[in-house]
Amino acid sequence: MKKTIILTVTLLAATVANAAGPKQELADTLHSYQLETVQVVSTRAAKKTPIAFTNISGEVLRQQNTGHDIPFLLLQTPSVVVTTDAGNGMGYTSLRIRGTDASRINITTNGIPVNDAESSQVYWVNMGDFASSLNSIQIQRGVGTSTNGAGAFGATVNMQTESIGSTPFVAFDMAGGSYASHKETLRFGTGLLGGHWGIQGRLSNISSKGYIDRAASNLNSYFLQAGYLGETTSVKFITFNGQQQTYMAWDYASKYDQQLYGRTYNPCGRMEDDATGNQQYYRDQNDNYHQQHYQLLLNQLLSRQWNLNLAIHYTNGKGFYEQYKAKKKLADYGLDEAATKAKSSLVRQKWLSNDFYGAVASVNYNNQHNLFATLGGGWNKYDGDHYGYVTWVKKPVDELKPQHLYYDNNTKKVDGNVYTKATYEFTKGVSAFADLQYRYVHIQMTGPADASSAKRKFSYDVNQTFNFFNPKFGVNYELSTSHRLYASYAITHREPVRTNFEHNIDAQIEMPRAERLNDLEAGYEYRNKHFSAGVNFYYMNYKDQLVPTGEIKLDKAVTRNFPRSYRAGVELIAAWMPVEWFRWDANATLSRNRVKDVTVNLEDMTTVEVIRGESPLAFSPNAMFNNIFTFRYKGLQAALISRFVGEQYLTNTGLREMMTKDEHGNTTYDTMMLKEHFTTDVDLAYNFSLKRVGLKDATFGLTFYNIFGALYDTNGWIAAQYRNDHGKIIAVNTWAPRDQEAAGFSPAAPFHLMARLSLNF
Repeated sequence: MKKTIILTVTLLAATVANAAGPKQELADTLHSYQLETVQVVSTRAAKKTPIAFTNISGEVLRQQNTGHDIPFLLLQTPSVVVTTDAGNGMGYTSLRIRGTDASRINITTNGIPVNDAESSQVYWVNMGDFASSLNSIQIQRGVGTSTNGAGAFGATVNMQTESIGSTPFVAFDMAGGSYASHKETLRFGTGLLGGHWGIQGRLSNISSKGYIDRAASNLNSYFLQAGYLGETTSVKFITFNGQQQTYMAWDYASKYDQQLYGRTYNPCGRMEDDATGNQQYYRDQNDNYHQQHYQLLLNQLLSRQWNLNLAIHYTNGKGFYEQYKAKKKLADYGLDEAATKAKSSLVRQKWLSNDFYGAVASVNYNNQHNLFATLGGGWNKYDGDHYGYVTWVKKPVDELKPQHLYYDNNTKKVDGNVYTKATYEFTKGVSAFADLQYRYVHIQMTGPADASSAKRKFSYDVNQTFNFFNPKFGVNYELSTSHRLYASYAITHREPVRTNFEHNIDAQIEMPRAERLNDLEAGYEYRNKHFSAGVNFYYMNYKDQLVPTGEIKLDKAVTRNFPRSYRAGVELIAAWMPVEWFRWDANATLSRNRVKDVTVNLEDMTTVEVIRGESPLAFSPNAMFNNIFTFRYKGLQAALISRFVGEQYLTNTGLREMMTKDEHGNTTYDTMMLKEHFTTDVDLAYNFSLKRVGLKDATFGLTFYNIFGALYDTNGWIAAQYRNDHGKIIAVNTWAPRDQEAAGFSPAAPFHLMARLSLNF
């Protein structure tokens, strides 16, 4: 490992062994190297880009990949918080950066948008073991550079798939451990046939029972690419998929239910108790989805100064989740024509079928001296059908026809953008950066909504167009090879997503407004042979930010526009390697995250009150810290990894607890917080080779997670009501005893372990 490597590139490497995949040498020419990077260079930050970013190699990702979703592989990078519904990082997971949720993180693969066009989320469960097919990931914190797809309001995650290696190989990656978790991966490549043609692929299976009761997941996926690599031209066809079945665990359990039934209690799928009073759960309370991606990439070197990339893409997704719903109004499902107000338990399936396609392109210029410039853009279209069936009714009052359709709506979305950016070095060490983007978004939603989850029956009638201008400017000053100063200012916008429209239409309030962000960043980096460090200051000022209220409606988190909010903080990063066998890595984020003048509806649902002043933004810890000690001796490696995440509010009211009644009718108080937590992992690995039998290299590893058994929650929700108590706003629960039906928490697994073995031939 080079001693001078920047900390942000190597931070994650400290947790794993040195080798997990075959050496995939590219053709040894300048042209070939450029061709392999053209497809993402237009949207990535470079050495002189005045923003905070982290690069992570594909080798590092594979080394620590035991089946966890990609968010957990980014856990040791600055300002990152992850959630896990199953409790152990498999199945449904999500990512927050600087407190911003996943819908505000722009994610691309080879410059192609990955965020779901409606929710702006990335459902990593549909991309099982995708990390095994990546060449690198770049995380840009803040607005970042112009890219394609969703607006970046907290960060950008730019993924590049692996290159076709020059030599043939076969590799087997296996892992297994707690909660019956296991992963099996076969990777293979032909090398370059005839010096130009190659095929490379992967087959993966991941399965886990999960820490939470019944939170099992079964993920099958593949990745396949075929391509031509010439001196000036590269053409690749890529297809990859994800097939998943996951038992639902996203409702979360209240603290009271966890006291009654245990910390791993999962309320999803609960049916009526049997005759003896035993709890019953619906065995098919599953999420089922298949997602198929196709990409055709053309990279062309036009000259030593000019290159071009063009990509067309198509993604098809289809699936459903099935639910047992106890004692529901049949009229909400179109099964009570006589208006008898009858209720019955039933089984429903909520389907989604969608198509997403488009093209992205860029032209890049590098005069090999002091100017790098890009002209790029993209056009993408989404067409998604949402519909639901009732498949069984316990006590019907109307005849239930096969596949009874009870709602059916459609969303169409067009997203287009064009951008130009340039980095110009005025004099040695001093450069300026400018980035101008125009983005066009049109959203159309039609058809009846799912009335069973809403306050009332309604149909979508949304037809909105957004035009955004997103400028970015910055300067970079390299005082010497060891010192760098930078500063930047950016403006960006983001359109509302599907749930924003749903909740506002349901509540019969004004339509959600687009968000605006002004992002100011400034930083300093130092590095020498044995030590590197950096500091980045940021101030993110939002107008009309759509902020989670902590409530859950229509099976999704409720958000509302808040006129004024901000995030201000400092990110610190350092690495010290005094000797070859020892390395110390650390990073920390200290921040202040506030929303001003929060409006709440009182429990009578007609009176509106304003909580004046600043309140903490939900899901935004004020302090985060990562520390890694790494020891290496020949093929042996050991790492001690510690992580701290500060407390998080579940609403934007600044209220820490909710008044409620216990099972005896006495007044008590329940938390509205995710408490702070500190965890420690231990990673051990040994790398070796047996070339005489064709084994190029092998790695055996063992990771012990959360060795001190910290009990904490990664996520939660609150559906409190509010009351004016002698001029003071308090949160109350009138739904059920304690916090039942008013709160939910997602516990993380205590001590657990995973073993891994990689064999590369």
